[in-house]
Amino acid sequence: MALTVIACYDISNDDRRAKVAARLQRWGDRIQYSVFLCTIAAEELAALVEAVTAIIDPDIDSFFVARQCGTCWNGRIMVGQSQPTPAPLFWAAF
Repeated sequence: MALTVIACYDISNDDRRAKVAARLQRWGDRIQYSVFLCTIAAEELAALVEAVTAIIDPDIDSFFVARQCGTCWNGRIMVGQSQPTPAPLFWAAF
C-alpha cells in the first residue's frame, strides 16, 4: 500500500545536502527547497530513511519524515504559488 509522506531536512554541508536531495527525488517531488512530497510503498519508507541516515551527520544535520493520512492530506492548506503535485501520466505503447 502506498503512503504519502512529507520529508524535509536541514543539512549545512553542500555535498551531503545534494546527495540527500538526489536520493529523495528518487521517491518523490520537491515541493519546497528542502521539502519533498513522496508517495512510496510502506516497505520502501524504511529504505528511504536508511539511505538518508547513511548520508547525513546526525550530530549536526536533521531529517524529518511525516506520514500523511488521507484525512490529513485532504485537509491541507496551500497559499500563494503552491500547487498540488499532479497525478503522473502513464503511457502504454502496443
